Amino acid sequence: MAGQKHFLRTPYGAYHNPPTPEEDTELTHVERGSACGEYLRRFWQPVAIASEVGELPLKVRMFGEDLVLFRSRAGEWGLLDLHCSHRGTSLEYGVVEPRGLRCCYHSWLFAPDGRILETPGEPPSSTLKDRLYHGAYPVEEHDGLVFAYMGPPGKRPDFAPYDTLAMPDDRLVPYYITYPCNWLQVQENVMDPAHAVFLHTRISFSQFADAWGELPVTEFRETPTGMIYITTRRWGDNVWVRSNDIVFGNIAQVGHIWEDGQEPKLYLRVGITRWTTPVDNETCRIVGWRHFHPDGDPGDNADEGKCGPESVDFFGQDGARTYEDRQRIPGDFDAQTSQRPIAVHALEHMTATDKGVLMLRKLLRAEIRRVAAGGDPKTPRFRADGRIPTYCHDTVVRIPPDGNGNDDALLHRVGERITDINIEGAHQDAADRDAQIRRLIAAYAESENGSGH
Repeated sequence: MAGQKHFLRTPYGAYHNPPTPEEDTELTHVERGSACGEYLRRFWQPVAIASEVGELPLKVRMFGEDLVLFRSRAGEWGLLDLHCSHRGTSLEYGVVEPRGLRCCYHSWLFAPDGRILETPGEPPSSTLKDRLYHGAYPVEEHDGLVFAYMGPPGKRPDFAPYDTLAMPDDRLVPYYITYPCNWLQVQENVMDPAHAVFLHTRISFSQFADAWGELPVTEFRETPTGMIYITTRRWGDNVWVRSNDIVFGNIAQVGHIWEDGQEPKLYLRVGITRWTTPVDNETCRIVGWRHFHPDGDPGDNADEGKCGPESVDFFGQDGARTYEDRQRIPGDFDAQTSQRPIAVHALEHMTATDKGVLMLRKLLRAEIRRVAAGGDPKTPRFRADGRIPTYCHDTVVRIPPDGNGNDDALLHRVGERITDINIEGAHQDAADRDAQIRRLIAAYAESENGSGH
């Protein structure tokens, strides 16, 4: 792990900068055999939106590997090494058939599992096809996204049934955006709540709502699935507690984008569930679902029609605007990709606002090393209904200032107690966990108001 760079101590001192150190390869490099790449391969990873794959194959790239995704005419998904085992022709030009994908060059036919079904140019007596397999990975479709498992075959897990993928009155709309930079600097943005105050509000304009510009009391907490941040803001007589969720390996859950803290609400769940998927060391994709829930859009700002390939319905998430416009009003895309193709941690000067990023790197490094030492990734617990609890939420409760000029202490106490309810207690394993959490938060808020603080 690289040490932190020392500050220069003279004006106009750039000449004295030392050579740029190497990136933190343990956390950033994802090719086959790399520590992080082998760790992330132990999880199902999204590779495409299902609607992108029709009668033609789709060329994709993951973990530095070039692959081809297709759905056979019988409806079976396949993800194969891109280049034909015979003479290397790209199978993106193959013909999709009921049993698999046929190479255009010499008509070899590959099954979704990599079996070679036909080699038409060979003599009838040839056993070549019975002795060879083409490279293939298992594939599953879930709610309009296509996932692949690219790790050791004997270690393949079940697709994790997270609770926020089965919420009532919730529509999951797939989308993705490609970032020309390393996966980690995109993923760790989720544990940097301070940037919402500045990048999304004070530096430019209120990209989401004015309340985002209020500097919160901020803490970070480990969870059974990863970690969360806890931001607690005062907005009038309301206290708004928000937690974004990192779920290891590379999932993030983000609260509702358009929350404004104006109206009380109890434990409103997720606005985005996404994976930051490594394409290679210097490219990644955010792939996931926008959640469209009737309670998550108080200002009627959400737009389902803007969510899809290389598009999502909120500001600053891609490079589609002109360069000049992005210079004048930068967004997440610009702040993250401009850190270099791979951010160099040894050049950073971390401060109090970076506690979450440092904690994420520490926890991630421990998980990577666990797998590198021959262990398995941590397994989360299940609730009584067979779902895995997650911890992202927005909660707005009416708790006026205490009048003693010590509102930060009150905000700290409220955020801590609501987080305890969110993470701890026997109700975590209950099938009606969310309902129990809402009742407990309501009772707590009532007690705060009844106590006169």
